[in-house]
Amino acid sequence: MKERFSNQRKLYRLLERISNRDFNSPLELIKTAINEVTDSDEYHILGGRIWKLNAVDLTYSLQYQYGNVKHIPDNFTFSLSEEYVSNTMSRLSKKRTILQEETNEVLKASGIHHYSLTGVGDIIRTKYGSFYEYALGFNADNFSDQFHESISIISSVCTVSIRELTAENEKKRINKDYEQAKIIQQNLLPEHYTEFLDYEVFGVCVPDSDVGGDYFDYIRNTNAVDDEETLSIVISDAASKGLPAAIQSLFVSGALRMGMELGSRISHILALLNNLIFKTFPYERFVTLFMLELTRAENRLVLYANAGHCSPIKYSPKKDKFTELKPTGGLLGIVDHQKFGLENTRMDKGDVLVLFTDGINEAQNEYGELFGDERLKELIKKYSNLPTKEIAYSILNTITNYSKNSFYTDDSTIVVIKRKTWNN
Repeated sequence: MKERFSNQRKLYRLLERISNRDFNSPLELIKTAINEVTDSDEYHILGGRIWKLNAVDLTYSLQYQYGNVKHIPDNFTFSLSEEYVSNTMSRLSKKRTILQEETNEVLKASGIHHYSLTGVGDIIRTKYGSFYEYALGFNADNFSDQFHESISIISSVCTVSIRELTAENEKKRINKDYEQAKIIQQNLLPEHYTEFLDYEVFGVCVPDSDVGGDYFDYIRNTNAVDDEETLSIVISDAASKGLPAAIQSLFVSGALRMGMELGSRISHILALLNNLIFKTFPYERFVTLFMLELTRAENRLVLYANAGHCSPIKYSPKKDKFTELKPTGGLLGIVDHQKFGLENTRMDKGDVLVLFTDGINEAQNEYGELFGDERLKELIKKYSNLPTKEIAYSILNTITNYSKNSFYTDDSTIVVIKRKTWNN
């Protein structure tokens, strides 16, 4: 399961790098994605195609084809007036990705028998229903178990990139909206420092632009049935950037706090949040998130769930040992009805637990080299005897110097939790 989530994040990072390139049109961007997937050794795809909706004559026409498949006529179209076509594309708009057998004789003659269809772009309303602007078709002899999920990620990233490409032309008009979003997001974040029992906690978020997709929060639960107060700490990273990411951060914050009010377990809260994101955000859908709960247990038991987020690192000075809190479930919002495992760890006196987003461990220098988890561990160990605020800023300053000449930047968020070696 851990390998699956690792591959999932690798795919996300690959497509994010693609989407950050400069494209002249949405079609050029999608062509790049088609080529990358078809050429990948991981999926064994025979061919890929791009279909585009013509909202005037209500047809899907072939825009691009690539791979080891017999050439399809360039003017080939499907009409939404055909019941089978409209039903298929309508189902696509609800599921985003579908797998099925090919029935069209022309396409079957081209060697297409089993295919995957994935929606990309805006959903356009017509008299026959609502349909994606673009549909990405892939065919293979057999599709791997992870293909459905991977293609959902691909379509999400492509859709985000298309919308950002379009939005670039409206940047001046939305400057005021960005300023307002900046104020909202600043108000969303908690005070940097807090204490709970013999823990001290310090968090800081440094967005790459005016607003970003990183978010952290401290949520005190004083409504527990046993009247035992707990402190929940959450850190998350939205897939998109800019204003859409800020909106997702606000959504995640509100949903988490509502879940806490219901007194639900962490794993149940993440399952509910996953379904809400899946249903609410049809485009920039997925979010990584880590959530823990500091309890009053004498052995300082810490409960946590990790939804595809960077694995937080715990350092125990007494044992000179590092522990990574690995994912217990997938990214939020990719597929509905996911389940999330609940794990635990202990915090001994002097232990340091560092939560972070990928702007920390995936920071790049001028040569494109990642900072990496090992360098981060060295910093945590080096500064572990310091207060949490000094640990956090020491790490951030090191990351800033490392990436100051890099062409690629990202939001950076870090939360440091330390169990004191002294009593107040």
